[in-house]
Amino acid sequence: MSEDPKTAATQAPRRPRSGRAAGIALLEHVSRVFQGAGFMDPGFLLHWPEIAGAHIARVAQPVKWQESPTGAVVTLCCEPGAAVLLQHETRALVEKCNAYLGHGRIARFRFVNGTMPSEAAIPPHPAPDSNHVPDKISLNEALEKLRRTRAQLARRH
Repeated sequence: MSEDPKTAATQAPRRPRSGRAAGIALLEHVSRVFQGAGFMDPGFLLHWPEIAGAHIARVAQPVKWQESPTGAVVTLCCEPGAAVLLQHETRALVEKCNAYLGHGRIARFRFVNGTMPSEAAIPPHPAPDSNHVPDKISLNEALEKLRRTRAQLARRH
């Protein structure tokens, strides 16, 4: 079958549609950023608190990955003063990371002082004041107050 030349000229060209999920497209963009710092596996950064442990993840974050013939050198940005303490845990940290990435993948860590981004504190729940006792009103008064409030809202819209 051949297309009618008149209808083919009047129809707009079809755009290719991507049925990919937004998360996959976003992961491609984020992966490029990770690769710029040398991280070929974004999972290492994304799962850092589980890999290293919460106590280490609070004070140190991987910022650079450098491949070498003997294994990778991972640069960790640490809170001031934490680098000295983390050097004592280097062997255990290398073992934890290599358990995630594969044997012999990381050779050593390099520690640099910096500041960690603070996590946003969760605001306290806006609970009502426990000392405040609501006024005792009758059912008729409560219904009248509800009617007035609804009437005011209806006038606004």
